[in-house]
Amino acid sequence: MATKNEEILRKPDWLKIKLNTNKNYTGLKKMMREKNLHTVCEEAKCPNIHECWAERRTATFMILGAICTRACRFCAVKTGLPNELDWDEPNRVAESVKLMNLKHVVITAVARDDLKDGGSRVYAETVRKVREENPFTTIEVLPSDMGGEYDNLRTLMDAKPDILNHNIETVERLTPRVRAKAKYHRTLELLRRSKEMYPDIPTKSSIMVGLGETVEELHQAMDDLRANDVDILTIGQYLQPSRKHLKVQKYYTPLEFGKLRKVAMEKGFKHCEAGPMVRSSYHADEQVNEAAKARQAQGDELLKGE
Repeated sequence: MATKNEEILRKPDWLKIKLNTNKNYTGLKKMMREKNLHTVCEEAKCPNIHECWAERRTATFMILGAICTRACRFCAVKTGLPNELDWDEPNRVAESVKLMNLKHVVITAVARDDLKDGGSRVYAETVRKVREENPFTTIEVLPSDMGGEYDNLRTLMDAKPDILNHNIETVERLTPRVRAKAKYHRTLELLRRSKEMYPDIPTKSSIMVGLGETVEELHQAMDDLRANDVDILTIGQYLQPSRKHLKVQKYYTPLEFGKLRKVAMEKGFKHCEAGPMVRSSYHADEQVNEAAKARQAQGDELLKGE
């Protein structure tokens, strides 16, 4: 956390954000308010909101309310006591995906540690409703660890999303400082269990850089994710949402991101997106397609060997 008079690291030129508020952007924002829906794009102050909303017409829906029960020191989402569950939310999300004519949708959620099921029933119902209304839309889910409960993960996975995304966020050493209540190895366990439940559903995770980690620690985190059969990795620059949040320790250059991506691909990830503005759901439609191509290529190689 930065004090009032403490110097904050100046953003480099390559972190300039292009603003675009065309009709796609304003129309999507209006629809979200009319449907009483939340997006992580807005709540987490994502730097790519103008590109995704105005140009790609994609969005990441945030369900289970807009108030998180955790207070992670990197995240801008509001924390406190959440509202009661809204069982009509799955219908509104499904209708909105249809109106937007999305080919790929990401559904994330605040952590609901106040609920025994971690919100997994509403989550699963949202996946089912979106699929009923939009049979040709691929669905990516980005849940919290749901308390590490196996049954909660099973409830969500039984709805059969097209991709399971759960973020490790940072290296093991920094996890207690960066992530409230979450545990490094519990994240790895969730990713491993989801693949054990449904081996054909790709798994994905994300790392923020610039929090004080070393390159060696980043490589170890990649190894840990691959050891748990994670298919897709995204690597992006941490940006401090406010003075109350963790300070940026370093801004990585585009060249450094290129090197990290090269290492990730050499370690066996089927797809890696790395760059200053990359976030977990950035170009998510492309990521799931690349992972599918990689799985198909592996299958073809196995058939040739038989």
